[in-house]
Amino acid sequence: MREPVSAAECRWFGKALAEQSGVSDAQAGAFAMAVAMEGLGADGRVGLTEGMRDSGDVLRWKLPGPVLDKHSTGGVGDPVSMVLAPALAACGAYVPMVSGRGLGHTGGTLDKLESIPGYISGVTTSKLQHVTREVGCAIVGASTQVAPADRRLYAIRDVTATVDSIDLITASILAKKLAAGLQGLVLDVKTGNGAILQDAAQAKRLAFSLVEVASGAGCPTTALITDMSQPLATAAGNAVEIRAVMEALSGTGQKRLREVALALGAELLRNNKQMKLDAETAWNLLNDAITSGAAMERFCRMVAYLGGPTDFDESWRFCLPEANIVREVLPLATGHVRAIDTRALGLAVVEMGGGRRRETDRIDPSVGLSAFKRIGDKVDKTTPLAMVHAATEEAAAKAERAVRKAFQIGASKVPAPELFVDRVAV
Repeated sequence: MREPVSAAECRWFGKALAEQSGVSDAQAGAFAMAVAMEGLGADGRVGLTEGMRDSGDVLRWKLPGPVLDKHSTGGVGDPVSMVLAPALAACGAYVPMVSGRGLGHTGGTLDKLESIPGYISGVTTSKLQHVTREVGCAIVGASTQVAPADRRLYAIRDVTATVDSIDLITASILAKKLAAGLQGLVLDVKTGNGAILQDAAQAKRLAFSLVEVASGAGCPTTALITDMSQPLATAAGNAVEIRAVMEALSGTGQKRLREVALALGAELLRNNKQMKLDAETAWNLLNDAITSGAAMERFCRMVAYLGGPTDFDESWRFCLPEANIVREVLPLATGHVRAIDTRALGLAVVEMGGGRRRETDRIDPSVGLSAFKRIGDKVDKTTPLAMVHAATEEAAAKAERAVRKAFQIGASKVPAPELFVDRVAV
């Protein structure tokens, strides 16, 4: 019978991954394959995560409010971070949000923010701390000093076919997040045809692992499992999603996007020991931050501190990059939208140049899709399913075909899918 690996052993191994002399490539590969086949157990997952977290810089804070953050497993048209972080900041929290780039058909928060002229996401740890203190939130990329063990393990997982291991995914996600010195974390785990984890049971399994390990490592954490059977915002792309964010922060649209941001934020504020809010009070506080314009003000201050326009609250309508061609996609039938192949929409954006097939690909921030119809909406041959924003006529025509194919039109109306599928806590 196999002896279980102890938390202390996993903690040592996770930290040693950052040192080439500590663990060889062969040992790291054997470890990854053993974990994928046998699992680590709850204590081992916590130990590995803590070791990887401690392999680099771990931030320490002295602030008058709680240090909170959110992580999403990724989706299409999902710019929640850019609505949630400034709303939390306006409520007295501090959000040092270390984000990533696009992965496959899903968009990346950093790619979206870098469509804002001048925005710099690659900053030092001291700059992240300065902006967080001054503004209340900072959305940036991870520095090379944060959880270096994760970069090595990620590369090893890629070549050992262990990318799908729940234990290793959990440690990879949380090592970077917990290195930010968080006092609270909420997870947005997507499910549906536009999610990386399409099966709801698999999504719940990952959510439970993440919540259990983060909480075991001393960071109060809950997760919401949310629907990704259609894009969350009415846009997918980089500049077009920033426009959606500004609409949400203006209180003029993007209802589903605001709902998810408010629900995630309420989880953070009510589970935090410093604030001690009930769910309704937390939700109302965040909603007031958006409707009053306070969240918008925080977001625009963050943009200015990180190199963007100092008047972004006024200039966003004309300073964001725009595509050469903007075209309506009209359906070929009359009826109701019955289903959407959300993954196909994300891939259409990548195909236009709005995402990466390879790490070295350059992104065109102007391209994307907008004005999506929703499941249940009635359409006819004069009602656009979406708008295509493309660089060339050829790319626009190809995207138009992909969008039309992604929308399933039927005679009868179907109910819209529930936005919130489940909640996970320990």
